[in-house]
Amino acid sequence: MKTSYIRKHKFDIVIFVVFIIFIVGSHYLEFSAGKGIALNFRNSFLEMVSFLPFIFILIGLFDVWISKEKIQRHIGGNSGISGAFWVILLGMLQAGPLYGAFPVAHILWKKGASIRNIFIYLGAFSTMKIPMLTFEVSYLGLKFSLMRTLITLPVFIIISMIMEFYLKNKTFEIKE
Repeated sequence: MKTSYIRKHKFDIVIFVVFIIFIVGSHYLEFSAGKGIALNFRNSFLEMVSFLPFIFILIGLFDVWISKEKIQRHIGGNSGISGAFWVILLGMLQAGPLYGAFPVAHILWKKGASIRNIFIYLGAFSTMKIPMLTFEVSYLGLKFSLMRTLITLPVFIIISMIMEFYLKNKTFEIKE
């Protein structure tokens, strides 16, 4: 098993080892850019490690508490405009970095949400979160925030419709 894992992920392991050698070498050679990269990596890693367990607990509860039928009825293939409304609201109310949205998107897809609504959710999550909008309004003004939202929302909806058309006959394997 170990050898098959190593063979399968040989390139990833080599990249990781080169990265570690670069970081250690930067520390000993006083290379400031390498030290900055190491500090950035450490901070991002600590943020992710502190954030992801909480997300996975919430995803597990969501998976157990919300039925597949409810997801399919409200944001499934036949949900129309109301489905887009619900996923935009879900994306706006969540907080955290974008990598926190992907487990939610996966569970929505697994429970029968339409591809269109999943892409709308990811777009809303990445651009319309309420905490982000409050900072944007305070720094750039209400007019700018409204204009940006009124431009980006239709763009994400159009992109989601294109992606749904492109992916409609594709089958994806769910690994559990």
